[in-house]
Amino acid sequence: MVSRSSESHYLAPGIDQSVKIVVLGPFAVGKTTLVGAVSEIRPASTEERMTEAGKAVDTLRGLSDKTTTTVALDFGRLTLTEDIVLYLFGGPGQPRFSFMIDELIQGALGGVVLVDTARITESWDAMGRLEEADLPYVVAVNTFHGSPRYSEAELRQALDLAPSTPLVECDVRHRGSAKAPLIALVSHLLSRTNLEPVS
Repeated sequence: MVSRSSESHYLAPGIDQSVKIVVLGPFAVGKTTLVGAVSEIRPASTEERMTEAGKAVDTLRGLSDKTTTTVALDFGRLTLTEDIVLYLFGGPGQPRFSFMIDELIQGALGGVVLVDTARITESWDAMGRLEEADLPYVVAVNTFHGSPRYSEAELRQALDLAPSTPLVECDVRHRGSAKAPLIALVSHLLSRTNLEPVS
């Protein structure tokens, strides 16, 4: 695996499979943080300071500490196994940038949908986009401090998840935890093709 601190930006020898993954979800759910936490290269980000004009159209209810926002996409890379590398594309969460999601989905093999349990319904749009594109996905509950806690059964019911759709919890601020939904997604993709799951 390529070290995150390595000066090299090239792929390790032996990599012969690349997988494009999209990371979707509502505004301020942790997409940029997840991509930054797991990327082994310096992530490309279009995070910009929020302006007064933006605050007028972006709902900041319960997000008073939010000072920046993604205005196009985030990009990162993670070597998952000796022969698989993931290319991660994080999409913007604001409805005014939703037209970009269709472009980001092109060529992706699957997606991660991030959820904040204080705003569960705001993740429905991302799930719907992936379902319309017929892309498999996993749902990752980002464990925000102070957000309500629910059982897996309650979350599956609230999100109307199919039994086959993986549901994981993670803290996107920490690399090991942030990798959990990506590993779950790759295992899910491999299980659909009857290949060996990722351990």
